[in-house]
Amino acid sequence: MASLPAPSARWGRWLGAFALVAVAGALAAAWWARPTPVVYETAPVALGDIEATVSAIGTLQPRRYVDVGAQVSGQINRLHVQPGAEVKKGQLLVEIDPSVQQATVDGGRAALAGLRAQQAEQQAQHRLAQQQLARQQQMEREGATRLEDLQTAEATLASTAARIEHLKAQIDQTQASLKADEARLGYTRIYAPMAGTVVALEAREGQTLNATYQTPNILRIADLSAMTVWTDVSEADIRRVKVGMPVYFTTLGNQADAGARRWQSSVRQVLPAPPTPEGKAAGGGANAQAAASKAVSYTVLFDVDNADGELMPQMTAQTSFITAQAKGVITVPLSALKEAPDAPKDAAAKAAPGLRQHQARVLLADGSVQSRTVEVAVKSRHRAEVRSGLQVGEQLVTGERAVQGGTKRFKL
Repeated sequence: MASLPAPSARWGRWLGAFALVAVAGALAAAWWARPTPVVYETAPVALGDIEATVSAIGTLQPRRYVDVGAQVSGQINRLHVQPGAEVKKGQLLVEIDPSVQQATVDGGRAALAGLRAQQAEQQAQHRLAQQQLARQQQMEREGATRLEDLQTAEATLASTAARIEHLKAQIDQTQASLKADEARLGYTRIYAPMAGTVVALEAREGQTLNATYQTPNILRIADLSAMTVWTDVSEADIRRVKVGMPVYFTTLGNQADAGARRWQSSVRQVLPAPPTPEGKAAGGGANAQAAASKAVSYTVLFDVDNADGELMPQMTAQTSFITAQAKGVITVPLSALKEAPDAPKDAAAKAAPGLRQHQARVLLADGSVQSRTVEVAVKSRHRAEVRSGLQVGEQLVTGERAVQGGTKRFKL
């Protein structure tokens, strides 16, 4: 029969097993507790240009234009221009059927001729009355006439003079009416009031125009050598836009081009009230609530030269108003900064006017990270100007990435 191990041997083996387990657990704990290697994402602190802008959408319109309408009713006999045509001031554009207006003028001229004939007759009667009165006065001095005949001759002279004055008034009235009729006859031939380009044509040959209650528009002439951008700026940004402020824009068609052309200008006018939509009720109630729920925008105007004809009416302009700018300054990505709301009040008071304190992390040469307080001035959409706290060439930490995988953005 085999003999059992001694109790002391068994205890030794158990103690050895426990020791091995303890060592393995300590090694595993040390493995899991070791710090995870981190790779920092950095961006260099460099010099550059920066600008703060207010973005808005605008529409291009000619600086000078005129809507040409018809002042008389009638059928269009002839259109001498088409859209895109270049016209000179005084050039004939449209001919309207002049039949009615010509007949009115002819009637007025005939009436005027009749009145002048009557005036000539009355002037002859007036001269005769003068002669008869002279004879009656001579006979009255010789006692060869009656007093009644003398008085009749005086009344006849006064009556003929009154008729002449009445005819003069009628002639003046008829001449004035004839002048208006001749003007309306002239309106049947419409001439260009300014030089420019025909940008819109709203009528056709053979169309009948009715100018009784309002002037119907026929075409629009515009001077395309200078354009005005009508820009809608939201009420949240309108206080930042001032007259004289620099502004630039690009058209919607060349946004994809790397070297998209920019047009430069300055603000000419900020309209004091937002545009009122047509048909909008002035009263309260549901209409007022609906209006209050919509975003409010104000119109800002600025002009731009268009001598090369690149800009066209109704184009969309991607506009940027430059509220602040700096050139050749230290700039860093906004993603590397965080505002410091808990900064000491005395430190904030020492900051220059217009500067705000932020926190940033800098990667040092030995691989360590240092947190700093920096002062920021101008901000764009992606970068910021740093006035103090950083030096050109330093590496600013923008994020960190664990070696095992996965990216972790740092939080200041």
